[in-house]
Amino acid sequence: MQLLAAIHRWTGGLIGLLLALLGLTGALLLWKGAWLRLTVPVAEDVVQTDPATLGALVQNILAGSAQTPTSIVFANSDIALHTVRTGPDSGFYADANGSAIASWDSIWARSEIFLFDLHHHLLVGKAGETVSGIAGLVGLGFIITGLILWWPTRKTFRLRPWPARMTRPAIIRQHRDMGVVLAPLLFVTMLTGVMMTLKPVTALLLSPFSSAAKMEAALEPPKVTAGPTDNADWPRIMAMAQARFPDATIRIIGLPQKAGDPVAIRLKRPGEWHNNGRTIIWFDGETGKLLLAKDALTMPRGLQLFNLAYPLHAAKVGGIVYKVTQTIAGLALALLGSLAVWSFWFRKKAISKPIKP
Repeated sequence: MQLLAAIHRWTGGLIGLLLALLGLTGALLLWKGAWLRLTVPVAEDVVQTDPATLGALVQNILAGSAQTPTSIVFANSDIALHTVRTGPDSGFYADANGSAIASWDSIWARSEIFLFDLHHHLLVGKAGETVSGIAGLVGLGFIITGLILWWPTRKTFRLRPWPARMTRPAIIRQHRDMGVVLAPLLFVTMLTGVMMTLKPVTALLLSPFSSAAKMEAALEPPKVTAGPTDNADWPRIMAMAQARFPDATIRIIGLPQKAGDPVAIRLKRPGEWHNNGRTIIWFDGETGKLLLAKDALTMPRGLQLFNLAYPLHAAKVGGIVYKVTQTIAGLALALLGSLAVWSFWFRKKAISKPIKP
């Protein structure tokens, strides 16, 4: 038990601040929609679902954009703006007519773009994503070892939002008792984060349900060469997408990145948890021909489980109650991680002085 405690303590002292950073940025990102409503006021409701309206919107965006968009995420009840991406670190928000009302050309230009990159990539790209995933994996280990270490002390349990005193023993007690209360929620958050960032771990976790090859095959686009989209009939394409899945909501359009790529449209069916859906249809942009359609609700079981990771991680399900709960968990992780580092490195045990006769 002493060895386990030492491993738990030393590892926390080394990566506690990273977990605190991920917890804080994650909690803030849950409220991206509210932040955008405060900072990018829109004069009218931009949430549109009619295929003809969306088709006209796509035409307006493509005609008015100085850079060729790579994707358009249509507004919904949470993010009440159309999000247009023109590159890995550039894009703009569009109103109901497709006019740009706020833009960015780097991750530093807007706070929510910066926060997402900090949370997901640690500002260093793919390598940062891997580091975040490993941190989440270590965090899962913290939860398991923490529960084991807490069990012998369970009779002294007392939930405290803040340590009774800023001493090392008091911080440890608060850390231990708060950690055990939040353990289930933190476990789900870290597990889903790991699933989205570490493919080998994800493949292992989902292997009892579906093989990696089967899941990859289920996501493969059509192996055809599509025509250019210069004269694409977007209202017709949108109408065909809606007709293929009448009960679905069109959420994202992915535009060709190179010659021969098809147009990809993502839809959300009523049974899907993902806010943007994982149902996808590919079209030839030149002819408007429907090339292939894949229903997220009939995909392999492992892939359906994977599709639950993001909505659970980002509180896209469960309404305001789950979002607030996730926010508390993120802020608590920030507190637990930062105080663990502080108590480990800077708060020394008091040295008792001999009493003078």
